[in-house]
Amino acid sequence: MTVEPQGESWLEQQFGLSGRTALVTGARTGIGRACALALASAGADVVLWGRSEGDCDEVAAEVEALGRRAFGVAADIADRDAVQARASEVAAEHQVDILVNNAGTIRRTPAAQMSLADWDLVRVVNLDSVWILTQTLGAAMVSRGDGAVVTIASLLTFQGGVNVPGYAATKHAVAGLTKAFANEWAASGVRVNAVAPGYVETNNTAALRADQDRFESISARIPAGRWATPDDIAPAVVYLASPAAAYVHGHVLTVDGGWMAR
Repeated sequence: MTVEPQGESWLEQQFGLSGRTALVTGARTGIGRACALALASAGADVVLWGRSEGDCDEVAAEVEALGRRAFGVAADIADRDAVQARASEVAAEHQVDILVNNAGTIRRTPAAQMSLADWDLVRVVNLDSVWILTQTLGAAMVSRGDGAVVTIASLLTFQGGVNVPGYAATKHAVAGLTKAFANEWAASGVRVNAVAPGYVETNNTAALRADQDRFESISARIPAGRWATPDDIAPAVVYLASPAAAYVHGHVLTVDGGWMAR
């Protein structure tokens, strides 16, 4: 007689997200899309945040093909008032158990030439939106005594980079904000962490990859011998969102092919 296993397996208990709802910003492409699909594969329903209505329809169809529910929401992440209003609406409409602050932007300009407008744009998208969304959606998590926030940081959380002063400043700030939220919310059962990807093949790195000399010099410094794909980053986000990371608070996890160890 064959005895069928009962209940969830250990892996499902530790890494499964069944019954959870995750919100992912910048979910249309790149790391955001990969995170949305990975979270859905782990069992979560997903709220897909795009800039305009319909932006994430294709990703929503992919999520639903995995057997999970998908909800599209839209607001320009560079508009603080719009982000605040939409986040409040989402909090009223959904119990968001997992927040993935993925949306980001970059302006490649020497520090002496960077305009205040570009500085402001990068700050609002990369930092202010993280503050607004984490504060708004995280407050409900604290009230429930459960939840996870994962923000996409960068290698430039630890380094200064070249010709990206606004990006480096905001990604450094993301680490500080992650630790500040974690210090306040850990005792309430809410985990706040970040993932710092290495060099990833996304729209944000298209200019670097188009510069053959720069591409080759970066590639030569990566011990793994290649740039990451978005699918290399998403599993780390799922881990930090899962019960397996129950005792991980205020951490910035590098997924960089060994770059920081070099």
